[in-house]
Amino acid sequence: MIHQQLTEDIIGAAMRVLNTLRPGLDEKIYERALVLELVNRGHKIEQQRAFPVHYAGTEIGKLIPDLIVNQSVIADTKVVSEFNESHTAQMLGYLSITGLQVALLLNFKYADLRWKRIVR
Repeated sequence: MIHQQLTEDIIGAAMRVLNTLRPGLDEKIYERALVLELVNRGHKIEQQRAFPVHYAGTEIGKLIPDLIVNQSVIADTKVVSEFNESHTAQMLGYLSITGLQVALLLNFKYADLRWKRIVR
């Protein structure tokens, strides 16, 4: 499984964040705490990095994933009832534009962390 150890560490870090902060907060708070936890674990984090989106040879906008960990895995924090097809489609689009292969959706809504691993 590609980036298995890294994705396991990201999930572990997210669990620690959720266990510390508890559910019920805004997703940006979880995102910021996750950045601190991952940095403390020795990971390199790019937060809100902009990627140009092109169509027919023209730049038409920017794509901005929440976090990229070790230049390898996109991590996207959510506070939602459940993941749906649009969340998965969004991550597949992010993977396509960034050229990365693995993304993690992390849901902080409940007392137990829910996650989804997406591979391009």
